[in-house]
Amino acid sequence: MAVPVPRQRETPATESAQAAQLPAAPHATPPQASLTLLVIEDDPAGGLTVPEILDADRHRIRLRTARNLTEAARLLTHDVHCILLDLSLSGTGSTSGGSRTAVVDQLDTLREVLRIAPHHAVLVLTAEADAERAAEAVRVGAQDFLFRDELDGRLLSRAIRYAVERKRADIAQYKLAESKLRAQENARLERGLLPNPLLEGSDLRFAARYRPGRSRALLGGDFYDTVRTPDGTVHAMIGDVCGHGPDEAALGVELRIAWRALTLAGLCGDDLLATLQEVLEVERPCEEIFATLCTVDISPDGRRAGLCLAGHPAPLISRPGRRAQLLPYENSGPALGLLPKARWPRRQVELGGTWSLMLYTDGLIEGRIGEGKERLGQDGMVEMINRHLAEGLSGEGLLEASVTEARRLNGGELTDDVAVVLLSRAEG
Repeated sequence: MAVPVPRQRETPATESAQAAQLPAAPHATPPQASLTLLVIEDDPAGGLTVPEILDADRHRIRLRTARNLTEAARLLTHDVHCILLDLSLSGTGSTSGGSRTAVVDQLDTLREVLRIAPHHAVLVLTAEADAERAAEAVRVGAQDFLFRDELDGRLLSRAIRYAVERKRADIAQYKLAESKLRAQENARLERGLLPNPLLEGSDLRFAARYRPGRSRALLGGDFYDTVRTPDGTVHAMIGDVCGHGPDEAALGVELRIAWRALTLAGLCGDDLLATLQEVLEVERPCEEIFATLCTVDISPDGRRAGLCLAGHPAPLISRPGRRAQLLPYENSGPALGLLPKARWPRRQVELGGTWSLMLYTDGLIEGRIGEGKERLGQDGMVEMINRHLAEGLSGEGLLEASVTEARRLNGGELTDDVAVVLLSRAEG
C-alpha cells in the first residue's frame, strides 16, 4: 500500500536504483554529506511515495526502492544508512501440490532484513491497527516503527536520524560489552594459568608478587612455581622468557607446567634443566627466544638447599641479626635455549635454622633510578631490601613495599615483567 502523503515526483524502482549509481550534479550535496534511505515495499500501484526529506544539515536524504528482499540485498551497499521496511511485504511460496501465493510472516521478513543488514538502522512501516505487531517488531530488532496514516516528510526525516543514531549507539554498546566480556574471559584464563603452590605439610611460609609489563595483561613472560615432593623436599623455581608479548607469556606457562611435572616425577638439577631446554626448543616460536631460570630444592629439614642458575640472577637470603645478601654462586650455566648440550651445575647452600630466601626476575632490578639511565641493579635491590627489613617488614608486606619502591624509583610503571617469590622458615 502506498503511503498517503503528497508525492514529490514519480520515481519507479529501477530509476531509483539507477539514480543512486549516477555521479552527483555539480551543485549537488556531496554523497558523504547526506543520508541514504533504502525503502523495501512491494505495492504494484507505483511504489512508496514520500515528500522531500532532509537531514539535520538540511541535506536531501537520498532514496532507493526495492520491491523484494533479493533486490534489497543488491541495493544494500555501504552508503545506505537506514532501511524502511513495509511490514505488509508479501512473497511467493510453493508446496508439493503446486505453486500458490502466500503472505510471508511479517516478522520473519523483518528478521531476514536484520540478518542481511546487521549494521544498518531499520524502521518498519505499518497500519495503526497493527500497533501490537509494530511494538513486537521493535522487540525483534527494529529501531522504531511508523504508522502510514501519520507519516509525513518531517516525521520520517526525524525518525531516520534518530534510528541511525540509535543504531550507532547500539553497535557501540555491543562492541563495548563484547570487549568487556572478552577481557573478563581473558582474565579468567590468565588467572587460571597462574601457579597454585603445592606446600601442604611444609613449615615454610610462601609469598609472591607478580606484575606483567604488558598493559592490561595479567600474565607475562615471567613465571614461578613451588611444590613439595613426597620426600618432604620443597622445590621452588622462577624464570623469565625474553620478550613481553602473548607468545612469550604462553611459553612461560608451558615451561612452568613442564617444570612442575618433571619435578614431581623426580628430576632435579642438571637433568631437569636439560629436559626443560628440550621443551623450550620445541615450543618456542623462533630460535632467538631463550629463558633464564633459577631453581632451588630445600631439604626436608629446611637447613640446606641445592641451587641451579641458568643465566638468572642469584637469590637473596636474609637471616636474623645479619644483613641480607646475594647467595654466592660461580660457574652458573647459560640461559635455556642458547647453547645445545649445555650443563647446569648444582651448588649446595647452607641456609641455617631461620631464614628468608627471595627469588626474583630482572624486572625488579632493571628499572631506572630517576630520570637518568642508571638502574637499580642487584646492589641497589639489596640495600632496598635491608631498609625494609630494618623497618620490620616481612612476607607479603616486604614484597609489596619492594615492588612499590622499585616502581617509584623508576618514575612510573616498570616496563618489564616482575615476579618475586619469598620462602621463609622460622626454627621453633
